[in-house]
Amino acid sequence: MTSRTPRDNRLRLVPKRPIAAARHTVSTPPGRAWPSGGRGGATPRPPEGTPSPEALARQARAQLGDAVRVARWAADLSAEEGLTPPTPERAQQAAEALRLTPEQVRRHWDRALLAGLVEMHGDTARPGWRLHAWERDHNAVLRGWVALFDAWSLAHPAPDEADPILVGEVVQAAPQLLSVLQLSNGPVTVPVLTDLLTQRVHELRAERGADQGEETVQAPPEHLAALLDWALDALSSVGALTRCHDEAVALAGHPSEGATRPGSAVLTPLGSWAVWTKLEQICVAAQSPAGNIEQSAEDMLRGCARLTPGPARAEYRAWLAARPTAPAVTELLTAARGEDALIRGLAFEALRVVGAPAEPAVRAVVDEAALRPYALLWLAEQDGVDPEELAGGAPGVLTREEATWLWVDTAAAVTDHGEGKLLVDHLDTAVQGSVPQLLSEIRATGHPRTVQVLVALAAAHPDPALAKAVRRAAFQVHTGGH
Repeated sequence: MTSRTPRDNRLRLVPKRPIAAARHTVSTPPGRAWPSGGRGGATPRPPEGTPSPEALARQARAQLGDAVRVARWAADLSAEEGLTPPTPERAQQAAEALRLTPEQVRRHWDRALLAGLVEMHGDTARPGWRLHAWERDHNAVLRGWVALFDAWSLAHPAPDEADPILVGEVVQAAPQLLSVLQLSNGPVTVPVLTDLLTQRVHELRAERGADQGEETVQAPPEHLAALLDWALDALSSVGALTRCHDEAVALAGHPSEGATRPGSAVLTPLGSWAVWTKLEQICVAAQSPAGNIEQSAEDMLRGCARLTPGPARAEYRAWLAARPTAPAVTELLTAARGEDALIRGLAFEALRVVGAPAEPAVRAVVDEAALRPYALLWLAEQDGVDPEELAGGAPGVLTREEATWLWVDTAAAVTDHGEGKLLVDHLDTAVQGSVPQLLSEIRATGHPRTVQVLVALAAAHPDPALAKAVRRAAFQVHTGGH
């Protein structure tokens, strides 16, 4: 790269993931080592008695065993007929082959979707990467089960006659109930859970009433009791807790008389581990200097810019755990539309943590020029493409023009947040085979930061001849010349 004859210069292609390039090149200030992550550099350990990841993965595989069977049965037909949601005829075929009822086939198909074993792309379904990694990757299994756990209210829908507003409030209140169950480290009675639910729903209504200037209306107790019963059944159906129903007990001193002991609920090992993980993520984020969990998406991403990928993902998860998924995804995409290219790259890293639930929103921005390359790479990863295969310009995913646009956008992030040497190093990641070719294609991208990037690159590059060529290209873009 230091030849004085840039016309003959060849660029060394370095396999880096384009989405992470902005973070990779600006995250480490000079003289500072990577932070080790966690509290004080230590990775928090789960509570004593928590099963090993291998044991938890075995439990998760058991919970999703029928969903995996249905997904694999459908995948076996996909080569000839395509993988589609089960029609009544297909559900009957699967039921006979798998010794299930058609209703069970449909239910486990839905769970396969929620767990990321199967992914919908428009009207077409495809086997997810978790299905491919199911037998060998404990982490993929646990992530799949956590995705199902997070979607418990979809896996076991509320009764049709239930008030949808009240159902939404119960879903919002569920994390607090789960936290109490986790911290109690044992069964909690239904009356206690009912009181907690009533209090939390009242708080939610009071907050909403304060925002809208309306008086708080109490939720009907009988409806709350029925919806608590639904929520406990739903969480039990995904393997997060175990219900102990009412049972008759003899009264002391009156063996002939009986009383009813109220039912209770206790988290399963899987449920306890998942809730502890979410609580720990929230605690870590809440203890961060920037208080990222309470920040807007853009401020949260800016606060994560100097973290290594692992701690940053923990921050993303904590921030996402504190918000409904759809509004959080919308806020991340809004941040990605801003002028800061670093925030754009980090927003899509955070969307990788969201995973499949973000796909419709990401697909909806594919036609936006500033987001298109990031969105296409994100969707390719969701389709199961190995991230390492997306290096070097992501051939087959991005066009040459899109890869060049992404190179300029990443260079803009480095220009704004990094050092000149990092910008020179970034030159090695371009897909073009020579500097003149790179400069020619950069001028054609129409990226709004092209001039600033080229000026910064010319100022930073140690080769005078190359720097001169880059300055000339910057001048030509600025004046509209060729």
